[in-house]
Amino acid sequence: MLKVGREAPDFEAIADDGSAFKLSDRLRDGHVVLYFYPRDFTPGCIAEACGFRDNHNAITQQGAAIAGISPDSQDSHRRFKEKYGVTFPLISDPDRRVISLYEADRGIGGLLATRRVTYVIDRDGVIRGVYHHEIAIRRHHVNVVCALETINREEIPDC
Repeated sequence: MLKVGREAPDFEAIADDGSAFKLSDRLRDGHVVLYFYPRDFTPGCIAEACGFRDNHNAITQQGAAIAGISPDSQDSHRRFKEKYGVTFPLISDPDRRVISLYEADRGIGGLLATRRVTYVIDRDGVIRGVYHHEIAIRRHHVNVVCALETINREEIPDC
């Protein structure tokens, strides 16, 4: 995983609606929360997406946008968003380029998988929070809101 204090790598990828998602463009509007997850329609990923969905207002009130990234297809993302009322972009990364760039990949028994990791990136493009919970999935959105509140007070996050 990338470390706090590092500049977030810029990337461009395709979101669920077919539009281009470019990190540097999104940072012009404020902070960005990028969360990486293994697969649509799995229990942990549903819980995580719904946690971010349910806390979307708290996150946007802190001047941040959210985006989820997994290797699933745009079609899978569209169906997932529709079924669970997800209100933010889901980015398709089938070649795992962005997942690898953010060191969110890992091997399990020789298979390639995606870590459940969330990055809070400030408007200057600096990673200010890194949260990795494979089990305590519901903590991601709590950590994110805390980090954003702290960043906006111009303090170092302790979340």
